[in-house]
Amino acid sequence: MAKQIKKYICSSCGYGSLSELGKCPKCGEWGSFVEDTPITQDKKTGAISHATKAVPLSVLDAKEEPRVPSGIDELDRVLGGGFVPGGVILLGGEPGVGKSTLLLQVASNMAKKFGKVLYISGEESAGQVALRGKRLGLLTENLELLCTSNLASALATAQDGDYKFMVVDSVQAFRADDESGWAGSPTQVKGVASMVTDVAKSCNIPTVLVGHITKQGAIAGPKLLEHLVDAVLLFSGEEASPNRLLRAEKNRFGSTDELGIFEMSDKGLNPVSDPSHLYWNGNDAAANGVAIALTMEGSRALAAEIQALATFSPFPYPKRTARGVELSRLQLLLAVLEKRSGLSTRQSDTYLNVTGGLTLKDPAADLAICAALASSITEIAIPSDICFIGEVGLAGEVRPAFRTLARVKEAARLGFKTAVISRRTPKENYPIEVLRISRVGEIRDLFLK
Repeated sequence: MAKQIKKYICSSCGYGSLSELGKCPKCGEWGSFVEDTPITQDKKTGAISHATKAVPLSVLDAKEEPRVPSGIDELDRVLGGGFVPGGVILLGGEPGVGKSTLLLQVASNMAKKFGKVLYISGEESAGQVALRGKRLGLLTENLELLCTSNLASALATAQDGDYKFMVVDSVQAFRADDESGWAGSPTQVKGVASMVTDVAKSCNIPTVLVGHITKQGAIAGPKLLEHLVDAVLLFSGEEASPNRLLRAEKNRFGSTDELGIFEMSDKGLNPVSDPSHLYWNGNDAAANGVAIALTMEGSRALAAEIQALATFSPFPYPKRTARGVELSRLQLLLAVLEKRSGLSTRQSDTYLNVTGGLTLKDPAADLAICAALASSITEIAIPSDICFIGEVGLAGEVRPAFRTLARVKEAARLGFKTAVISRRTPKENYPIEVLRISRVGEIRDLFLK
């Protein structure tokens, strides 16, 4: 007799357990465990009945996948050139960030250029989607809308029609009849994603799945959901800012380093072709605690304004706050400044901010962060026509940044006169003056006297 084993899955992160737990040991959510489909365990083991023949990799015909442009340059940049026929993309983001608006714009562009497009909505009514399309001027003859909760029927429509693009909004709103649980549970999310992926691959239709996200900013549902699709995109933005950022966490057809930047307006999402002016105000007046970093987001260099504020704290444990930079990174660089430059913030509350809502992951922004902190501590302003490019190590050394020449060229285009770089950076024909330093303590000697 086969033994029936019950398994419970966390609906927040996909963690599995053989017993129903009150709190998930992985993500910490309470009451998130639901019963998964029973697993049949057979004690009998048998030999492999059919063997398959391996093929040498060298004899395979490797062809570059054809791309279908979306009509939005920033989206194509993140995707690696456009959609791939049969590719499935998972788009996640907070409610109200503009996911449906972006996809409606893409669907309208695709319908005008390539033919019929199917937009399947399980969360909104036909009137709501049509009203948004009318407001944005996206009503197109080839753009067809299907508002239903019956996923099987909707996918049958996709198979019968000659569609060039498909949107499914959202993966948590539909239910797979062959799976147990309610819509949005891990089992259902897995089943819905599998159904959509099968249809997209068999009909060779580029497809976008919309997904919800958790409080921690990760896409809700089991981790298997991200493995089923070809690309995972995250759409983010601050409530008080019109700027929206699009990043790829996974991309089988391109890089995951590119950044797409949009600006929300009453006419929809507009791509930002020159993002440096979003994150740098171009102010000619120098102010203490402000330094400019030239960072790389994929293949594009942009200027980011970093602001630091160090103020006296009456408490024994000073406060450390960072926005746009990881707090651990701020604490590390503060320790380096104290140990290698003699600049202490033990009695100061320290705040760090990257303007415009940009999140910096490029290590080459370390030198600008240290310069902004040192400027605030000493209350001496750095000239506004100077930018910083370099990574800072624990020994206080300034390391070279990759693609320094591209960063300096962008700095020259924006009007900077001087760039501070590592002394170990290879010599190039730089368009502006460069100051080479080997240790972070030299910042104090150059500008903060």
